[in-house]
Amino acid sequence: MKRLLLLGSCALALASARATPQDEQFEKIAHDYIEGLLQSHPEYATELGDHRFDDKLTDYSAQARDKELARAKETRQQLEAFNDLSQLTGPNKVDVRILKDNVDNEIFGIEELKEWQWNPLVYNESLANSIYLLVARDFAPASERIPNLRKRMEAIPAVIAQARANLQHCPKIYTETAIEQTQGAISLVREGLAPLLNQAPQLGKDVADTQDKTAKALEEYKAWLQKDLLPRSDGDFRLGADKFRKKLRFALGSDLSMEEIQKRAEADLAQTQKAIYETALPLYKKYFPNADKATLADKKKVTTAVLDKLAEQHPNDDTIVSYAQKVVREATDFTKAHAIVTVPDKPLDVIVMPEFKRGQGVAYCDSPGPLEQNGKTFFAVEPTPKDWSKQRKESFFREYNNYMIRDLTVHEAMPGHYLQLAHSNEFRAPTLVRAIFQSGTFIEGWAVYCEQMMAELGYGGPEVKMQQLKMRLRVICNAIIDQGIHAHNMSEQDAMTLMMTEGFQQEGEAVAKWKRARLSSTQLSTYFVGVSEHLELRERAKARDGDKFNLKQYNDTVISFGSPPVKYVRELMGL
Repeated sequence: MKRLLLLGSCALALASARATPQDEQFEKIAHDYIEGLLQSHPEYATELGDHRFDDKLTDYSAQARDKELARAKETRQQLEAFNDLSQLTGPNKVDVRILKDNVDNEIFGIEELKEWQWNPLVYNESLANSIYLLVARDFAPASERIPNLRKRMEAIPAVIAQARANLQHCPKIYTETAIEQTQGAISLVREGLAPLLNQAPQLGKDVADTQDKTAKALEEYKAWLQKDLLPRSDGDFRLGADKFRKKLRFALGSDLSMEEIQKRAEADLAQTQKAIYETALPLYKKYFPNADKATLADKKKVTTAVLDKLAEQHPNDDTIVSYAQKVVREATDFTKAHAIVTVPDKPLDVIVMPEFKRGQGVAYCDSPGPLEQNGKTFFAVEPTPKDWSKQRKESFFREYNNYMIRDLTVHEAMPGHYLQLAHSNEFRAPTLVRAIFQSGTFIEGWAVYCEQMMAELGYGGPEVKMQQLKMRLRVICNAIIDQGIHAHNMSEQDAMTLMMTEGFQQEGEAVAKWKRARLSSTQLSTYFVGVSEHLELRERAKARDGDKFNLKQYNDTVISFGSPPVKYVRELMGL
């Protein structure tokens, strides 16, 4: 296991000197559970950087699920021995609680959520991402990766057969998205393997037959999705209040209740609308010097007019990637010049989002797994679909205009996800718990916090501040519609009105978010809860340190513990 490879000799000596018998017992339980998890989810192991199972795919059979459930329940019972945290030392005090929550989450997923029955996107990890990971990341020579690529492609028909046997009563939006992404998988197999196969031409020729068979199997699967599953996709995309509440607790790793999140979001919505108007007013006077007093007092009109004016400067499908590359350099220079946080020396590539990953967000940060050695980070940007009308494309890029791309780059790259995850991957502990089970709430919260921090320091001027506040409104609306859709039967019209009228979003963005909200229950809440907890943490540190508060030292400390839930960072910092 790579557990020991993550620990330097000094850390090992320190751990050995301090370890108690209870520490050793917990570390064995954690090791055994994680080992079983990686074996049963080989694609996840590859993503994390553990390449022992690169030739395998997940088994989605009932027998495999029964085995996983039994293993999870046994582990959960073993962890009951550590209710007294004083028995443990160092990182184990936090990691035992993280492990308990994640084991509970696995049990909940198998016993209650049962996504393999109704979510065809579950299978895309095997049908597409498993292959993409072997092609996109140069973790080993092509001569080592291509044989594993071949074995994974040979295993795809079995996964398809399991998907066809398991799926029933899928929500229509899930099946429609699966059809789109399966076409992306077909394109990946037929055209996207060349960068790897061309590195070893003879091996590439040897897999040509498998490549063709795999593409045909995926084409048949797509036809089955279209002609068989789609007509009978009568499931409800709404999770329901009970399941949403349970899933939300696991997703957030926060002590905030569903009701408290709603209350905070509604209050923050009003405060942020006031802040964006106050930022917009000087810009409105600049761009519209002849406006009368009545117009200046109309807060929504002033804010909308300024946002519309700023939206005139925007990229297009041909320029968005190169523009994002330029902005990454700009944001990096600003971060260094203002001594905000330690900037890692790790490679970052801005790329066009792979087709099979599209449909759930305009951009993402794909960082190397915490077990990967010297991996590269990809900042992927999604161009508009080819079948979109000219008007819809224009709406999309008015939303993702030049100023918004700056704010988005702060979130995804510098000093957001790319920087934080590079620091997170440097964290060392006696177990892999914190590496394997990273908190999405901490990660997304940090990125949104960085948007506000950069704007506070003047990055991009008031124009980018407008976009940061608009994104904050989006984050707030995300939390409201996430809960509203899955727990309170919010309608499409109500969600669209909230996003466009209260959040000042373009119609194209609101349409895309309505889709994403139906596909990703609880994930949209991580941004709001995460940034709320990060900002509260900073205020506590400022109150404690007073004039001695140092922003760079504070930020470096916050991201030095890996990516645990924020409540544990607060505990570790004595706040």
